[in-house]
Amino acid sequence: MKTKDKIIQGSIELFNLQGERNVTTNHIAAHVGISPGNLYYHYRNKDDIIRSIYKLYEKNLAQMFQPRDSSSVGMDEMLFYIDRVFYSMWQFRFFYANLPDILARDDVLHQRYLEAQKALNQRMVGILKEMRGQGYTTIEDEMIEDLAHTLKLVVTFWISYQHTQTQQEITKATISDGVLKVIGIFKGYLTPSGLEAISKIESDYKESVEAQSIGTHLD
Repeated sequence: MKTKDKIIQGSIELFNLQGERNVTTNHIAAHVGISPGNLYYHYRNKDDIIRSIYKLYEKNLAQMFQPRDSSSVGMDEMLFYIDRVFYSMWQFRFFYANLPDILARDDVLHQRYLEAQKALNQRMVGILKEMRGQGYTTIEDEMIEDLAHTLKLVVTFWISYQHTQTQQEITKATISDGVLKVIGIFKGYLTPSGLEAISKIESDYKESVEAQSIGTHLD
């Protein structure tokens, strides 16, 4: 692995373990096993590192959220995307834990974040409309926009909210509980057939959580 990539991976590890605010470039250099001067050869400062990490996060999102086959819609599709969002949160949990502060320091990064979130929101709206077409819900278009926004709100601030509720470490179980909370919110908008379908999915998901295999694996 190239030194530049080692710095990124080492930074993600430290940020996730100790919190981005508690980690300096000297900590990162020591963790990776290079001199501070070598680190500064590749990155100007910590914010430059964070910007590069976000590019990696953005790339992962683009790969994860490619639309699947048109035949694959409905409850399974919704859970797939929610699970993917929370999976990304686990990989880059430091970012979500300190989101307002990180974005406030970098206007360009903030704009890129908003654009990525807009694309994710549009995909969720599309999934909700597909589910309506299958009879799982009868939500009107204006309510679909509101529901998609509410789900995004819960997902985005789930980690920071959990930090305010406990002094314990954020774990995979914390993240998976967020998926179940989103499912719980969505239940209120479903038809009887939708409730039947999501109940089976929810049961299967809970079993996977207990087995430490969250959806597509938070490893």
